[in-house]
Amino acid sequence: MRIFVAGATGAVGRPLVAALIAAGHSVVGTTRTAAKAEIIRRMGAEPAIADGLDAPAIRAAVIAAKPDVAINQMTDLAAVTDLRHFDRAFASTNRLRTQGTDFLLAAAREAGVKRFIAQSFCGWTYGRSGDPIKTEADPLDFDPPEELRRTLDAIQYLEDAVTSSANLEGIVLRYGSFYGPDTGMLSRAMIEQVRRRRVPLIGGGGGLWSFIHVDDAAAATVAAIERGISGEIYNIVDDEPAPVAEWLPALATLVGARPPIRVPAWLGRLFAGEHLVSMMTEVQAGSNAKARRELGWQPAHPSWRQGFAEVASGATAQHAA
Repeated sequence: MRIFVAGATGAVGRPLVAALIAAGHSVVGTTRTAAKAEIIRRMGAEPAIADGLDAPAIRAAVIAAKPDVAINQMTDLAAVTDLRHFDRAFASTNRLRTQGTDFLLAAAREAGVKRFIAQSFCGWTYGRSGDPIKTEADPLDFDPPEELRRTLDAIQYLEDAVTSSANLEGIVLRYGSFYGPDTGMLSRAMIEQVRRRRVPLIGGGGGLWSFIHVDDAAAATVAAIERGISGEIYNIVDDEPAPVAEWLPALATLVGARPPIRVPAWLGRLFAGEHLVSMMTEVQAGSNAKARRELGWQPAHPSWRQGFAEVASGATAQHAA
């Protein structure tokens, strides 16, 4: 099939393009800059230079590509470092989730695209009561901390727009927190923060997180092209949700850092904000049972413990060389 990947040089975009090529698909991938077009070309795909918030450029790129499937992997997270001002940090990504999704959906319909798959998130977005491991049928948080509300609104907008879209098969993939070589939880910036003990363990650290290796996220996306059900949402996470009190000290050990500083919740609210305290102490994780059952997918990295260690070991070896 011919696949259009919007956001082809992002955290999931790169391994996704590689996985699609390996599966025998023809791929057109977008990037905002000519400098990154060569990255897409080297992966064996056709580059298209288009800003996701430029409706005419996206329309022209999709119509020229004539794809069977369009995949929305557009984010703008490279410069996100200050999570104390969460909604401000995610403002550009939230525009891509709303306006960008609308532009891509409109272009896809006009081009006769059959299937549309979009990236969403599985984590703090779920309600903070009830069963700690959430399925796709569980509601999202109806009353999130103030600093998360615009971002959650944007995520809900994307999910509703895609799953209810007319004239094409819309599917949403809720990825867990990413990690991979120099990516997400194991990016150089995150590792540096952990080494400097700038990521404290707030309160009891009971907040549950779901993780996913970017290669596993890509594999699930390929599976959704073939076996995903129109109008459905899937949690794409590993098999082992983990409380912050477990994964944060483990990450510190893996990157050669001292244990994280412990901070009581009341003090965390003062210097970090209610939303970060909630992420550390209250949030709940997701189940991947539906994705396993309906997509025929299973993560090659079933536990963040194995995955973190594998990536950290590779980073250490590369640094030593």
